[in-house]
Amino acid sequence: MKWEDNVRKVVPYTPGEQPKNKDVIKLNTNENPYPPSPGVKRAIEEMEPEKMRLYPAFPEQTELAEALAGYYQIGREQIFIGDGSDDVLSLAFMTFFQSGKPILFPDITYSFYDVWADLYKVPYETRALDEHFCIRAEDYMQPNGGVIFPNPNAPTGVLLGLDEVEKMIAANRDVVVIVDEAYIDFGGVSCLPLIHKYDNLLVVQTFSKSRSMAGMRIGYAMGSPKLIKYINDVKYSVNSYTMNYAALQLGVEAVKDTVYFKESCEKIMHTRDRAEKELTRLGFTFPKSYGNFIFASHVRVPAQEIFERLKENDIYVRYWNKERIHNYMRITIGTDEQMEALYRALEKICM
Repeated sequence: MKWEDNVRKVVPYTPGEQPKNKDVIKLNTNENPYPPSPGVKRAIEEMEPEKMRLYPAFPEQTELAEALAGYYQIGREQIFIGDGSDDVLSLAFMTFFQSGKPILFPDITYSFYDVWADLYKVPYETRALDEHFCIRAEDYMQPNGGVIFPNPNAPTGVLLGLDEVEKMIAANRDVVVIVDEAYIDFGGVSCLPLIHKYDNLLVVQTFSKSRSMAGMRIGYAMGSPKLIKYINDVKYSVNSYTMNYAALQLGVEAVKDTVYFKESCEKIMHTRDRAEKELTRLGFTFPKSYGNFIFASHVRVPAQEIFERLKENDIYVRYWNKERIHNYMRITIGTDEQMEALYRALEKICM
């Protein structure tokens, strides 16, 4: 027997390409094109290097948790904080999907879900989106070991209505239902109020998209105090000090600046509306998006060809050569100037 026979082998998640050349238009990783709030910038300038020698707040990340609890008008004991929503979701898989029964998630969705399921040996089954890339609530109303789905979905941007979300939760009271709301701030309606009605609902959000802080790795979950206790117990059994001092301090400032946060989201939604018109003019079709991206397919030119030719022009979008979506690209909404450059490039490729 070789030592490799005892190694856990998994196929890892593949993130969007990070080009070494910084003089590119980067529309492939759903980063916010605008900087964090002025309060975050000011806090960076005032940060005390001396505090870097100390461990961050343990175990509750109190100040940031209290800021989030105040913003959402929920109890401090209903908040869990982690290193980006990926860390939160990974811990949630480890904590809540232990029945041995298959968990359910869409066939076209965030491609980390099956990676975590394989890593933690959680059996899973996927449910096909319909022909319009919509989740069908009835597909999740059967015995299972848990349910997880993004809303809006990724990479499609399609939003499931709140009534349908509640149907799925109500039909699965004996398991944990996780709603991944990474993109909810771009025009969707959060199911967060339902945590007061359903103690098996975990709502996960992030600072990476709407709060322009992907580099700080701040994610959080909200749910019943019992759910939060269970996931905290797992977190503090793995690594007690995952949140660093800078992230905790800057996260507070980001939550405080509500006006800037809402203005940033509005700018992106306005640019997205313009992008829908321009992409339609250029011959693209796409489902209505409620994310900071558009999932588009051209009526004539294959998506892979467009992807490669855009890259030659230093414009990066996201492409997956996968079943059902091999002729689609996901285009992150950039600044108005970046999007104008994209339209000019697409005119040469597609017209």
